[in-house]
Parts: sequence; C-alpha cells; structure tokens
Amino acid sequence: MTFLDLAKERYSERYFASRPVEDEKLQLILEAGRIAPTACNYQPQRIYVIKSEEAMSKAISTGASLCGCPVALLVCYDDKTVWRNPKDRCYDDYNAGEQDAAIVATSMMFQAQELGVHSLWIRGFDSRTVIEAFHLPENHIPVMMLALGYPSEKSHPAHLHAKRKPMQDTVFEI
Repeated sequence: MTFLDLAKERYSERYFASRPVEDEKLQLILEAGRIAPTACNYQPQRIYVIKSEEAMSKAISTGASLCGCPVALLVCYDDKTVWRNPKDRCYDDYNAGEQDAAIVATSMMFQAQELGVHSLWIRGFDSRTVIEAFHLPENHIPVMMLALGYPSEKSHPAHLHAKRKPMQDTVFEI
C-alpha cells in the first residue's frame, strides 16, 4: 500500500470496539511519534498514555469525547524545551510547540492506521482542565488527544470524509 492509499483509507473513528490495542502495536505507534520531525530537533513532545479506567474517566471529565476507545494518547509539548522565534512579526514570541505536537500526533495516527488501529483526533477540551485533572507540570501544554482502538461493527467514515476541495483552491505557486 502506498502512503497516499493509507492516507485516503484513514478516517476519524467514532465507534471503537472494546478490544485492547496490543502493547507491541502501541509501542510502534509511540515510536513513530518519537522519531517525528520537530523544529530544530528540540523534541518538545510529551506524550501521556491513557489506559486505566481512572485515567479514562479523568480524560472524559475534561470534555474529551473518547468514543469508547481502549487507549488514548494525550499529546503535549514542553514549553521550556520548545523552539522559539522571537523575530516573527506576525506572532509575539512564536513557539513551534503546537506545530511539533501536531506533527508527532499525525505520525502516530498514520502508524496506527498501517497497523490496523483506528484513531480519532480530539481537541474538544480545555487545556487548563487537562493540566489540573492529570496533575501535569505547568510547562506541559496539552495540544490534543489521539483515541486509538479497533473499529466496531458500526464503524464507518463520516459522510464528509472523502469531500476535498480541488487542489487549485488550496495550493498556489508564487
């Protein structure tokens, strides 16, 4: 399977089966995040594995809709480690933390897909609530959660999954 085939096949899973994700597969998914590119290779990503019933309850209490997944990854960045560009005139003290965390999460998402593990990118939570619920260090900034698991019999892509704008609407040569 080519990467484009893999990317087209992947969709946001909202109907997870209760089957656990094997530790070997979870380790491969986490490795894909570990080796993902980050700005200046600072590697500010901090990933928290949410598996226990207590941790899942805390995650749900923050507003995250985990859709019954057996494991979720809370992807954060360390604000003390992140690359910064204070010379950017569009941003006050630009930092690449959110960008780095998104690249890491995307790498893990596609590794999961290759392994037959479905995923759901989650951002419907308040970061301060997540920090407090999990007693994270103040400098670990939550960016998103990645729900992981196997599809249930109700699984299907959302009706807008394959709808994409034409390339000329999103790509421009300068």
